[in-house]
Amino acid sequence: MQLLQGAAATKAGWLLDSVPGARAEADKGNLLFGTVDTYLIWRLTGGRVHVTDATNASRTMLYNIHTGDWDDELLKLFDVPRSLLPRVLDSAGEFGVTDAKWFGREIPILGVAGDQQAATIGQACFQPGMLKSTYGTGCFALLNTGEAPVKSTNRLLTTIAYQFDGKPTYALEGAIFVAGAAVQWLRDGLRIIESAGQSGDLAAAADATQSVYLVPAFTGLGAPWWDSEARGALIGLNRNTGPAELARAALQSVGFQTRDLLDAMRGDWQGASDTVLRVDGGMCASDWTMQFLSDVLNAPVDRPAQMETTAIGAAWLAGQAAGVCDGPEAFAESWRAERRFEPSMGQARREALYAGWQDAVGRTLTQQQ
Repeated sequence: MQLLQGAAATKAGWLLDSVPGARAEADKGNLLFGTVDTYLIWRLTGGRVHVTDATNASRTMLYNIHTGDWDDELLKLFDVPRSLLPRVLDSAGEFGVTDAKWFGREIPILGVAGDQQAATIGQACFQPGMLKSTYGTGCFALLNTGEAPVKSTNRLLTTIAYQFDGKPTYALEGAIFVAGAAVQWLRDGLRIIESAGQSGDLAAAADATQSVYLVPAFTGLGAPWWDSEARGALIGLNRNTGPAELARAALQSVGFQTRDLLDAMRGDWQGASDTVLRVDGGMCASDWTMQFLSDVLNAPVDRPAQMETTAIGAAWLAGQAAGVCDGPEAFAESWRAERRFEPSMGQARREALYAGWQDAVGRTLTQQQ
């Protein structure tokens, strides 16, 4: 039996129709399909276990996050046989054991979650209203909305944050395409810095009288705009604009885009009105960036003592299933912030800066919002 690895419904249907003989083999029960975690578990267990967890299943466009099962209507729409799909388990559970040939003995696989969901768990965002944002090349913000899914009217994704004991906890998610990639552009494209760590000091030296905005739509704009045809723009340049102003604009763009997401979340769900943002990812090392983030959001920003939150979340899931880790409440109490950034910018200044950002974004959009 063969297992095809993919993530989306469209890919599954495409593989069945494009690979010679694939659909016939699927009809015979000789072909399986799954996400990355499904493939890894399949390989690690020597082809004995075909499973995934609810967070990964929710990203396939085939899973009904309300009923907790593969959706017959979607399966019919994308022409994907149910027999191809893995069994869906809790995020902490028994996913089989590894074949002894890999590590010298069998090792149980007990925790599985999507990247951002694992980071949400690692940040101990177990209570409704808790928010985490990961700043890597892009940015992903997840807001815990509790036991009831919140349907977004502001172009956010309603998803599963995690699932324990058969009960899903839901989240609103927003994705930003360019965060740390803007700093990479400063370093590799413009070559005005030699390392990412120099960007904060350079931004701090910028001329305070200039209002320069970078809309980093290098590959379009993500949530809440979803304009794939938009392209990047620098607004407000004058003859005195230099490397410092460009560095400040790049770092500020991350804060402005996060404000876009948080405002959309607040528009979707009242529970997002007052929240503390927990952050992780490479960009969080920049004090300047985190302080501006707090200022533009007008909300506290907590940087954790342990930055590898995705790995911590995955490890806790496995430990929870193995019975060697404390439950969610105790784990949440053990979470520690390395530093909290508090807003210090005046309201008038904050709103003036954000209004300038909104104007700059409006100039780049190619679709009517």
